Amino acid sequence: MVEPSERGATRIADRVVAKIASQAAREALRADGAGAADAMDAAPAADMADVADVVDTADVALTDAPAARPHAVAVVRGDVARVRVAVELGYPSDIGAHCGAVRRHVIERVGELTGMEVPEVVVTVERLHVPQWEHPERRVRRGRDRVR
Repeated sequence: MVEPSERGATRIADRVVAKIASQAAREALRADGAGAADAMDAAPAADMADVADVVDTADVALTDAPAARPHAVAVVRGDVARVRVAVELGYPSDIGAHCGAVRRHVIERVGELTGMEVPEVVVTVERLHVPQWEHPERRVRRGRDRVR
């Protein structure tokens, strides 16, 4: 039998840790209710009054399209992984709370599944979106923007 110190080591690739982190971020956003539709449903009407002043939401088609999947990049050195996660959030939402939830869940899941220490998770919000404003091309098909 070969001694444990002579057996070698298992190395987990950066891209594997990144995929785990991306899935963990997605889980955190789903559990946290940060999806576009959830953010709109949770938004008080008073907060949306300012938004309605900017764009006439009656002219924009509603959508139930989910937010884009989080994208992660990881750098692994030994048993330490540093992770960067880019997410999209619905508007309006508590950005700090969602980013905190993502950060905590990524640290927990990467640690659980890989046994690595995760001292740093940088969460970047790449886009805020209002689900009502998605797919503006639908307006054209309904004929409201046609030249007469």
